Amino acid sequence: MQNHFPVWKNCLVLIVFMIALIYALPNLYGEDPSVQVSSTRTEQITQEKAAEIESAIKAAEVAVKAFEFNDGRILARLTNTDDQLKVADLLRDKMGSDYTVALNLAPTTPGWLQAIGADAMNLGLDLRGGVHFLLEVDMDAAVKQAEERYNDDIRLALRNEKIRYQSVAKDSGYIKVKLKTVEDKPAFLALLGKDFRALDITEPEAQDEVWLKVTEREEKEIKKFAVAQNITTLRNRVNELGVAEPVIQQQGENRIVVQLPGVQDTARAKEILGTTATLEYRLVDVEHDVQKALEGHPPVGSRLYYEKNGQPILLNRQIIVTGDQIVDASSGMDQDGRAAVFISLNGVGAAKMGKLTQANIGKPMAVVFIEYKVDTKLVNGEKVRHKEKVEKVISVATIQGVFSKRFQTTGLDSPQEARNLSLLLRAGALAAPVDIVEERTVGPSLGQENISKGINSNVYGFIAITLFMIAYYRLFGVFSVVALGVNVLLLVAALSLLQATLTLPGMAGIALTVGMAIDANVLINERIREELRGGMTPGAAIYAGYERAFATILDSNITNLIAGIALFMLGSGPIRGFALVLCIGILTSMFSAVMVSRALVNFAYGWQRKLDKLAI
Repeated sequence: MQNHFPVWKNCLVLIVFMIALIYALPNLYGEDPSVQVSSTRTEQITQEKAAEIESAIKAAEVAVKAFEFNDGRILARLTNTDDQLKVADLLRDKMGSDYTVALNLAPTTPGWLQAIGADAMNLGLDLRGGVHFLLEVDMDAAVKQAEERYNDDIRLALRNEKIRYQSVAKDSGYIKVKLKTVEDKPAFLALLGKDFRALDITEPEAQDEVWLKVTEREEKEIKKFAVAQNITTLRNRVNELGVAEPVIQQQGENRIVVQLPGVQDTARAKEILGTTATLEYRLVDVEHDVQKALEGHPPVGSRLYYEKNGQPILLNRQIIVTGDQIVDASSGMDQDGRAAVFISLNGVGAAKMGKLTQANIGKPMAVVFIEYKVDTKLVNGEKVRHKEKVEKVISVATIQGVFSKRFQTTGLDSPQEARNLSLLLRAGALAAPVDIVEERTVGPSLGQENISKGINSNVYGFIAITLFMIAYYRLFGVFSVVALGVNVLLLVAALSLLQATLTLPGMAGIALTVGMAIDANVLINERIREELRGGMTPGAAIYAGYERAFATILDSNITNLIAGIALFMLGSGPIRGFALVLCIGILTSMFSAVMVSRALVNFAYGWQRKLDKLAI
């Protein structure tokens, strides 16, 4: 009875094998290049709209494998990536900004497998194709923007509390407040203690001055918020771009990784991801002379700007509303056929806009477009990144009546600029500018080549191991190879169940796992040989070989597992993918090398009462 498993162990091995087989099966079916269309508004795509889209695709003479319309979403399955890109461009032009057109790879898994939650593994960028960006958040700019906000908030608070002051200005990292008289200082300090606790207070020699600086704790919070807010904004922008299964995650303290599977237009992706664009609405200052401002003497409450044609214009410093208060934006044409962005404000913005337009009917209002641009220039043979804040007045119009929540902005150069601006406004402004410090593109054909090479390397490795094990250990080599095959099946099933993303390093992890997993069977087989040479009977040698080799196998796998866990916890990106495959592979190899191969040996030899020799 030494070499007999109890019934429950045999059932366990069989059940685990069947479950693994079912959940690994979806990976054999592959995927169809597809185009997905969904609504970005509350209303759903109707059956009539779906029929219209299907007719447009057929009119373009593109072969469609299947056209599906479910839950207000359209999925057009195509035969190749060229047709996929052609249909995506066609539908983007036809559908406008009211709908999201996404490139997708739709699985061809049968419905009965999907019903039990059996899905194929996700493929990473290096296998599927697409673009990869590493973005660096400009932390200094985030802090400067916060200082600007505090500067404006302090000025506004002084006015509301009727505390007289001469100036509020930023200088050398401080917000320097000069009061009218020393008598106003206690009231100002009380105001700071109540509403501005995140600022350190410094009292210089001049009694009527107070210098303020953002605390270290607040600065850390500002930087942390900037990264978190940028991740949210970038995710919104990617959703607007219509990318299926994007990867957007923080790397280190100030970097963000963005991976967009299926996207090949890097220029378009860079333009959308890297642009810090927003709008500001300000009243035009018609009371003061622009010429004096050009001579270096602008009015205290106004700033000098330039229109797109280069014409100087004075605008009030007080901002009516900004892009932060925009809740929705769509592009289109106005009644005169000009490119326009149709904007909806939140409650606070609508109230401010309504109040101001009511009080200023007949006066001009300007729309200021603000964008941060990053240029790389060669200085003394070295690349130097230069950031520039570009502000231009894109539209000046007379307020004809009261409006608040919904209105339109014109003055844009083209419908494409209107579409881009509406996308950026819908997604929100970046909390701080970002620099693209690394970018790479993987074409679909290169991704397919990576898959083929990865699969071939694993297959060739498996064949080489099979030939060696059978030649060296004969029938026990066959048992070991079968157990190794079950190990690969378990590994693929586990990755599919976890919906892990398989990358090229992950495929390397599978190849490494195959090599490491056979090591346990080599230890067992060599131990059995050793016991036979020591004079044990074949049955006793099998039992002793598995029992005595187990401790060594356990020790070696635990040390490997510790290394894999350390890689997963401390690594990032591809390293984590490799570590995940390695850790799962170690656990599955323990089961297959000990349980599965033992079950096969027991099945082959356990029923024989008199065992004279072993094929090892």
